[in-house]
Amino acid sequence: MFSLDSWIEIFKTISKNRLRTFLSGFTVALGIFIFIVLFGFGNGLKNQFKEFFLDDATNVLTLFAGKTSKPYKGFKSNRQIRLKNDDINDIKLNFNFFLENISPRITRYAQVSYELESDNYRTVGVSPSYQFFEKNILIKGRYLNEDDILNKNRYAVIGRLVEEDLFPIEKDPIGRYINIGSSPFKVVGVFKDSGGDNEERVIALPYTTRQLLEKNNDYVDQIKVSFRPELGYIGSMAFEKQLRGFLEEKKSIDPTDSRGIFIRNVSKQLNENQQFSSVLQYIVTFVGLGTLLAGIIGISNIMVFVVKERTKELGIRKALGASPRSVISTILLESILITTIFGYLGMISGVLLLNRIGTSLAEKYFIKNPFIDIYTAILSTIILIIFGAIAGYIPAKRASKIKPIEALNDE
Repeated sequence: MFSLDSWIEIFKTISKNRLRTFLSGFTVALGIFIFIVLFGFGNGLKNQFKEFFLDDATNVLTLFAGKTSKPYKGFKSNRQIRLKNDDINDIKLNFNFFLENISPRITRYAQVSYELESDNYRTVGVSPSYQFFEKNILIKGRYLNEDDILNKNRYAVIGRLVEEDLFPIEKDPIGRYINIGSSPFKVVGVFKDSGGDNEERVIALPYTTRQLLEKNNDYVDQIKVSFRPELGYIGSMAFEKQLRGFLEEKKSIDPTDSRGIFIRNVSKQLNENQQFSSVLQYIVTFVGLGTLLAGIIGISNIMVFVVKERTKELGIRKALGASPRSVISTILLESILITTIFGYLGMISGVLLLNRIGTSLAEKYFIKNPFIDIYTAILSTIILIIFGAIAGYIPAKRASKIKPIEALNDE
């Protein structure tokens, strides 16, 4: 039952012992504050990993050619492996079950100019499927198509920042010619990319056109392959293994030679990094829980001291007829009040700090938009309050058993 006298007594006790109250409350507030911040940082780390990988498609394997380190089938070691156009066709033919998209990539840097403007840009010789891999979003014109590949057209799709650099605001780049090196290319499209400035200072060309400019060879730097998403992580690993075996057989590479063909499996890397970020979050959460425990222990110790300090007072109250229940409730309510007020102050401070951080730690510490779910924040605070109540109940229960005569003789 609500007792106004009990609450008045609690507030008087608190006002007489402001420093003690502040220290006990600060311990609680600091515990929940650190827990909120550390938990939020764990989520911020996950955000950064997610953005890093999800900027491009994740169901992707990228094939790179290397140099053999072992002799095999009459070939010497240290042989340069080259990926070619016929490798693309063979992969299409032999892995139709797994395959969703495929595109070569030939990367070159070139001086690009339009009228009086010029700069150095990364150019990529690709097929139409490359738009899927990079998640390029067209904002003007069109992307490359199969006719461009077949006819080796000198067409270019430029990034948004290339347009800003080379073309004045009043000029539409579509249909205009830019010089890439010493060769003119017609701009047929402009794209944007969420990957940042570097991804929007790129120019996409038909890979056959790039090969034509390089003495009409059929070499490609990389081959990007996407598998059907429903295959999942396990399916991607099986696809990678079969694809590696196929290329090693075709290129006469020793199956035990790991340097002839390299395959970057984005799905595998994403899975590993998600596991890594989850482990980090478990660690910071464990540290945060340890801080909460320290806060609980702190308030428990303070409440033990409070009871010890008020031993004579409690003895007089019992001598005057106070029941054990009233003794317990007085001390318990004081503990709950302090824990609740300072616990929610710590929670609110932690949430506000996380909101204020935003992306400021992303570049240096890889923590982007740290956050904590409001239900998790409230639940952790409630748990702290419950344990704070338990911390107050134990010394209160002990105090209720003190005999008046013993309490009055306490020094």
